Amino acid sequence: MSQSAALVHPKTQAIDLRAKLKKSQRSYKLKSLLLIAPLFVFVLVCFAFPIGTMLTRSVDNPDVHTAMPATTQALAAWNGKSLPGESTYAALITDLASARENGQIGALSKRLSYEIPAYRSVITKTLRNLPDSNVASKQEALIAIDSAWGEVKYWKALKQASSTLTPYFLLAALDHRVDSATGSIVKAEPNQSIYVDIFARTFYIGGVVTLLCLLLGFPVAYWLATLPEGKSNLLMICVLLPFWTSLIVRTAAWIVLLQADGLINRSLMVLGVVDAPVQLVFNRTGVIIAMTHVLLPFMILPLYSVMKSIPSNYVRAAISLGAHPFVAFWRVYVPQTFAGLAAGGLLTFILAIGYYVTPALVGGAADQMVSYFVAFYTNKTVNWGMASALGSLLLIATLLLYSVYGKLTNPNQAR
Repeated sequence: MSQSAALVHPKTQAIDLRAKLKKSQRSYKLKSLLLIAPLFVFVLVCFAFPIGTMLTRSVDNPDVHTAMPATTQALAAWNGKSLPGESTYAALITDLASARENGQIGALSKRLSYEIPAYRSVITKTLRNLPDSNVASKQEALIAIDSAWGEVKYWKALKQASSTLTPYFLLAALDHRVDSATGSIVKAEPNQSIYVDIFARTFYIGGVVTLLCLLLGFPVAYWLATLPEGKSNLLMICVLLPFWTSLIVRTAAWIVLLQADGLINRSLMVLGVVDAPVQLVFNRTGVIIAMTHVLLPFMILPLYSVMKSIPSNYVRAAISLGAHPFVAFWRVYVPQTFAGLAAGGLLTFILAIGYYVTPALVGGAADQMVSYFVAFYTNKTVNWGMASALGSLLLIATLLLYSVYGKLTNPNQAR
């Protein structure tokens, strides 16, 4: 009996050990989750929720169906081929009267004017002469006030705008719109097709700034990587110095330097390079110079981290085998820096296309980037849908570039 108990005992002990191990692992995971919980909540509240709200606002369309619920419901079954029935006209009169009492006319007129610019005046004129709900023929009364109520395209536009979700803002950000007559996606009018050019300008400035940062940052990073440790650390402070200065202060300093009576123009005139001051500020030249200065450290640091890990004896070995020093550098050393080049270039480009302060202060009207128009629609015109649509497209471009950046900086993740 005791012998049987002795044989069972090791198994029981192993089961107890496994149970204790699982309990210990659960306790460790719980403590880990509790430690990262504040960070998770912070990211969720301050990052994920605002971005999710922005993405939602780009397709949210509450104005018409909130202000005109009865008309929206009546138009749901409308075939769109002929004028709607008398009940729809009656619902329109009721909704317009209710919207005026609730202070919703401004938002309603603004949203409908996106579909047809003349809709705002139609709503205003109708409200001034709004017929009584007891009138015999609501249809004839409204058409008598404004002939637009007798046109099918105005009703199609109203039905199109009454949906709770709309592609209007995203399409407008790509210089397209939905034709209210046919329902197909068409190009916007030439006087409204500005956003593709703005995105092209944004990517162009970002590309030029990235290229200049690469041309300036590569030799600096190489020099820092080849210097002794003490000197390299001392000079690295100069690279990191811009991070210790406010962005607005640095931008204001460039305005002082680049202005007509600034230090740079004075120096050029003293040296005889130019006879009159050169326009270097409030144009694209000033934007590119200031942004290059601000973003240069973001190019140098990834390059330096990669170059520091490259053994110097590779190039020496190539030279000892008969290669020209430049050929050895170009064919042996430079390919080993591709990861740093790509990471620094993508990081700089991602930051450049989202810049707002520097182009707004140093650039002119034709040099503003997408971020300026996001701020304009948010603060000036309070058009949240358009601001969110532009921000969403810029976010999508940034995420695509960031995914490439992540693969280049973490090659093992792609495997």
